[in-house]
Amino acid sequence: MAEEYITTTTLATPENQPSLGLTPQEESNSTHRVLATEIETPEKATETNPPENSVAAAAQPEVTPEEQRPPKVTETETASTEKKETSEKEEAAEEDKRIPQNLGSFKEESSKLSDLSDSEKKSLDELKHLVRDALDNHQFGSVPKPEDGSNAPEEVTIWGVPLLKDDRSDVVLLKFLRARDFKVKDSLAMLKNTVKWRREFKIDELVDEDLVDDLDKVVFMHGHDREGHPVCYNVYGEFQNKELYNKTFSDEEKRKHFLRTRIQFLERSIRKLDFSSGGVSTIFQINDMKNSPGLGKKELRSATKQAVQLLQDNYPEFVFKQAFINVPWWYLVFYTVIGPFMTPRSKSKLVFAGPSRSAETLFKYISPEQVPVQYGGLSVDPCDCNPDFSLDDPASEVIVKPGTKQTVEIIIYEKCEIVWEIRVIGWEVSYKAEFVPEEKDAYTVVVQKPRKMKPFDEPVLTQSFKVNELGKVLLTVDNPTSKKKKLVYRFSVKPL
Repeated sequence: MAEEYITTTTLATPENQPSLGLTPQEESNSTHRVLATEIETPEKATETNPPENSVAAAAQPEVTPEEQRPPKVTETETASTEKKETSEKEEAAEEDKRIPQNLGSFKEESSKLSDLSDSEKKSLDELKHLVRDALDNHQFGSVPKPEDGSNAPEEVTIWGVPLLKDDRSDVVLLKFLRARDFKVKDSLAMLKNTVKWRREFKIDELVDEDLVDDLDKVVFMHGHDREGHPVCYNVYGEFQNKELYNKTFSDEEKRKHFLRTRIQFLERSIRKLDFSSGGVSTIFQINDMKNSPGLGKKELRSATKQAVQLLQDNYPEFVFKQAFINVPWWYLVFYTVIGPFMTPRSKSKLVFAGPSRSAETLFKYISPEQVPVQYGGLSVDPCDCNPDFSLDDPASEVIVKPGTKQTVEIIIYEKCEIVWEIRVIGWEVSYKAEFVPEEKDAYTVVVQKPRKMKPFDEPVLTQSFKVNELGKVLLTVDNPTSKKKKLVYRFSVKPL
């Protein structure tokens, strides 16, 4: 039996670096281009105007979209930098020893019928035939068989998809087949049990019910991963709030209400998936273990056990990947216990990251503009207002090596207002911003004086500058630490 299920805010068991290319809007606009360069940090940094040849480089004729080039990153290293990087790698390796590693790589199975093997197609055809017989004979039990002996078949809908009415039901049936390793009779039995449970739990009524809970910060959907899967976040640390914990788990009635709210949330999320052939019909799940209350609380343990069983039995093959971030030491012990009982396929879907690697790990699968600010990205809470950027505005990523500076040049070819967002994961760097006019004798304008950014400073800096003459904006990050840093930025240009 494939061990596949979705966690819903309970403690359930469990790259290529993108190029710094222009956004679609920028590709169609010949007013600017970006050049990211890395400069070795001198022992004693002094603020000076950019070298004359650097300014001259900006004085280039206007280019057409076809001539635009993506950013070019140039890196320089010193012997001491290499030594510091080695030290960092040793530290990372030590943390990796304490954190469970995902075993093997997982490639999601295709939902396209044309991609199925001959044996899989045969199993699907057999299951469809058995489902048709079951519908004709009212074996799902959703409605009684007519006493007059009429041949009207039973109608069954699951996750908003009517069985055998269109091609979407093929994707639904494939989930049950994969959950039972393509054993047709076992898959049919699981499907019947799921339909029965959904009827008893009154799922269709639950979806439209107006339930009240205070768990919007505990579990929420936000953005998509790089392959288009919607992302669900489970934030266990919120249950450190005793009032919220007691309100959710203190007695059996409250635990039942909690379960109903989570099933409702899951059902509503699933109904937004694409069940068409080749569509995205799985979810990327992120479990934030920071400050998690752990498994010591019996009320939480009881709710977890019940939820896991329901999800495992009735929601097959809905998880694309399970990422556990901010993993604490005790979870390693827990995983060591349950790991041997998991199939290699289930293990291959798991991703683990300690506190220092969480943002870096998420960026492997999710673009920074899609990741919430609290997890290292640029995306603000949906309730907040960000008039300059949205989830659809892509960000660029640059590695700032130990003991180096990273400068992003944004060359401007027309009068405009430029707005940018910038962050460095963990900060502990210095940051400055300047505008260098194209004219050789013009003065450099300091937009942001060199500022030492500490880890607890605001995670994302947003700045703007009105460009009244041609030139370039320079965003410089100076990393004096012995650890490499991840620089994330994006910008937009509005003609004046």
